[in-house]
Amino acid sequence: MKSLNRRQWLAAGAAAVPAALLPNCLTQSATAASSAKAPSAPPRRRRFGVSTYSFWQFKNQDLRSVETCIDLAAEWGFDGVEILEMQMEQTDNGTLQKLKQRAFVNGLDLCGFSTHQGWVSPDPAERKRNTEKTINSIELAYKLGIPTMRVNTGRWGTSKNFDELMANRGIEPTLEGYTDEQGYEWVIQGLEDCLPTAEKCGVTLGLENHWGLGRTAEGVMKIVNAIKSPWLKTTLDTGNFLEDPYDRLEVIADDAVLVQAKTYYGGGMWYTLDLDYPRIAKLLAKHAYNGYISLEFEGKEDPRTAIPKSLKMLQDAFAA
Repeated sequence: MKSLNRRQWLAAGAAAVPAALLPNCLTQSATAASSAKAPSAPPRRRRFGVSTYSFWQFKNQDLRSVETCIDLAAEWGFDGVEILEMQMEQTDNGTLQKLKQRAFVNGLDLCGFSTHQGWVSPDPAERKRNTEKTINSIELAYKLGIPTMRVNTGRWGTSKNFDELMANRGIEPTLEGYTDEQGYEWVIQGLEDCLPTAEKCGVTLGLENHWGLGRTAEGVMKIVNAIKSPWLKTTLDTGNFLEDPYDRLEVIADDAVLVQAKTYYGGGMWYTLDLDYPRIAKLLAKHAYNGYISLEFEGKEDPRTAIPKSLKMLQDAFAA
């Protein structure tokens, strides 16, 4: 069965019951009601989360504790927390349940689980290892009560390191003797192998516009459209399209289940984008996106000042 995107689903729901099939009393009531102006519903309150990556950034050891991130997120007025799996130092069930409880007593949702994997490898054993790793991550998200999980395509690994990849604007050559088309086939197979677990656990996978084969909007949607599953959608990252971001964000917005909003106070660690968040807010409204906006602070300023500042900026942008 072909998966509908958000706008198609809303349109289908509105047209699902023809008026001719309704009882007379209902159609007469509907006609009478249409003559009176219905009161307008108040706009839905936008919910804002924050990724634990915003605190830790792989360098701030005193802010690595997910418990500390949860406490500060509540103190600063966020609605939810997105957990970076790589940041977790323990993943036993007791620890997971304590994190879930800590978020609950702080009045926060655990709104996302951000993971790393990569299927862009000619080695079947390496691809299988990443599939098994991703299935384990889905099960962790389920135990945490998290409804969506960020996934990546992976990349060729022909850059010397991440700094070199960023210096080349995220572009790297394929491995000698292989093609991107082969890479797409490996990614599609890997994700398809994970989907039964995602469905069983009720965890929607969101393919992020990240590096590797997910660097372009067309690459992301090539994979999502090939699989056509309600359990694979997109995670929209506002800061990972380095050129013409708004047109590219529009391509993946209809299928977004989580939005990661980048800010760069103090200058970016690898690059800085001057993002127009009121424009992004309008773009998301156009695509009927009502889910979480999850902050990913990626600047050099102290997270203790930059994260509250980022939240205020995003709140103002989306309230405009």
